[in-house]
This record gives sequence, structure tokens and C-alpha cells, in this order.
Amino acid sequence: MNIKIDNLNIDYLKKGNSDNKILLLHGWGCNKEIFNNLINNLSQYMEVYAIDFPGFGKSDEPKEAWGVDEYTDLVVKFINAMNINEISLLGHSFGGRVIIKLANRENLNFKIKKIVLVDAAGIKHTPRVTRKQKFYKKVFPIIKKISPKLLNYIKTKVGSADYRNATPMMRDILVKTVNEDLKDLIPNIKQPTLLIWGTEDTATPYEDAIFMNQNIKDSGIVKIDGAGHFSFLEQPYLVNKVLDSFLNEQKPEK
Repeated sequence: MNIKIDNLNIDYLKKGNSDNKILLLHGWGCNKEIFNNLINNLSQYMEVYAIDFPGFGKSDEPKEAWGVDEYTDLVVKFINAMNINEISLLGHSFGGRVIIKLANRENLNFKIKKIVLVDAAGIKHTPRVTRKQKFYKKVFPIIKKISPKLLNYIKTKVGSADYRNATPMMRDILVKTVNEDLKDLIPNIKQPTLLIWGTEDTATPYEDAIFMNQNIKDSGIVKIDGAGHFSFLEQPYLVNKVLDSFLNEQKPEK
């Protein structure tokens, strides 16, 4: 399905029929299809929505370099367009960034019921600077003066896989979003929050889950031993059972 928000075509899906609603928000470089297993399970007892963020999947790319706030604005407009009064939110990685921002918004037209953060981003870490990075930091300003086009080419060769695989606009967005530290916003989350985390996650380390658990009053961690950044793909059965326990409000059949 498709909806136009702020002159951008946003692709989304809706599955299930229930007063208990949830919106799934994917991570960087992914799209809503990555949640297929979760969607099939959750839709048995919830009305599930999932979107392709602008610049991913089948949704249009933003016309300017967005930050997390602009992505949050879009999610708010999407939920309002669906005429939803109360909804739970599940976010993986970058999707978690958006949820942290959203949970800090005031005067929303809807209530956020519960939150699930899966290997969520939002806490900025100071990376160890290598000799190579120190070298590039010195030469990049020189190269930029000589040829901005050459500088962009070099960055695509030495940057992260996410950076290399992105369009020029999405590279600008990536840089803008990953450099925003949401650590101070995390204690403001008041909703019941479930943290699902892979112990071997190197993108958003398990220590982030511990910090969130300590600073979100009504929260708990489910540790997925041996899993990495995509714990919900590595241990789908376990993650589905955990989500059922947290989200399923239907009475069991007798």
C-alpha cells in the first residue's frame, strides 16, 4: 500500500485486525520486509503496520538531508493518517532512534502504549581513531579544495558499508543521524519498554541495553545469547515468544 506524506510516496503494509495496534520501524539499509516473520506472528493477535522509511524500500528519498527529527515527524503524520488513537511501537536499530525521539514528543494526537527496542541505536560511542583515519582527517580538507568530486569518491571507498551503499543524499542523512546522541532523552521514556538485544551486537553493543534498562523506569531486557545486531532474525522463535508474552492481550483459548 502507498500513502503520500509531505509529497513523498511512503510504502507501507497493514496486516491483521485488532484494537491492539503496533507499528514496526526498520533499521538503516533495510526495509519493512525484514520484519516478515514478526509480522506473520504479531498479526495473529494485533493489527500490524510497517513502513519503508523515506529513502529505503519502495518509499521516496527525502529531497533534503533529514535528521532523526524529520523521520520522527513523518511517523507521527503516518499514525495520524491511519486514524490511530493508541499504538505500540517496535524499532530495530535506526528505528529505535526514531522511537526514542517519538517517546519524548508532547501533545501527540495518539497514545504510545508499549515500546519494544531491538538492538536499538541512539547512544553515540566515541570510536577508536586509527592511524589511517588520522591520515584521512588531515588530507580530506586538502583534497576538498582540489576536487570535491574526488573527495566524495574516496569517502565511498573508505567509509562504512552503509555509507558506500548509499546515494549522495542518503550519505548526508546517515552522517547527520548517526552523529546525534539521544542518551539524555532515554530517561524520559515512560511507557512499558521491552529491550531485546544480542549479546554479540557490535553495532549497538549490549552495554547500550544495560544503560537503557537502568534509565527507563518501566523496562526489562531479554538477552539473546550469541546473537548479533539482527537478533530477531537469528533467534526468531525466541523473539516471537518474548513478544507474545509482552504484547498479546488476548485471553488464551480454553
